Amino acid sequence: MRTHRRTHRRSERVEYLLSDHAASAGRARRLTSAFLARPRQRMAPVHAEQIDDATLIVSELVANATRHGGGGCRLRLRVTDEQVIVEVCDDSPARPRLRPPASDAESGRGLAMVRCLAERFDVTPVTGGGKRVRAILAI
Repeated sequence: MRTHRRTHRRSERVEYLLSDHAASAGRARRLTSAFLARPRQRMAPVHAEQIDDATLIVSELVANATRHGGGGCRLRLRVTDEQVIVEVCDDSPARPRLRPPASDAESGRGLAMVRCLAERFDVTPVTGGGKRVRAILAI
């Protein structure tokens, strides 16, 4: 007889509600850095480089959500032994557009940076309206 052992993936998660003010991106950066830097029992630490990458991703996604999402947003962070998962949900069903950046433009590079830094990037509709933008980073 063969027995199956259930493996429980250790993870820690947190969720923040952010207003539609421009200052929310800065607040999201601080919250992300603090959450990822804290020690976790029996879990691999998140290294400074991954914290920096996740913080930049959060900043870009929250700035986009507050600028184009029609209100505030919800930031979800999850850490496992292998990944950092960043999710930003807003009320707009419109998918973010990846535009070719112009050299003289002051904006338009955020999603391109997110896609370069993330191991995986996706956008999915949320039941009841809106969307979830998710970026996954390997640890």
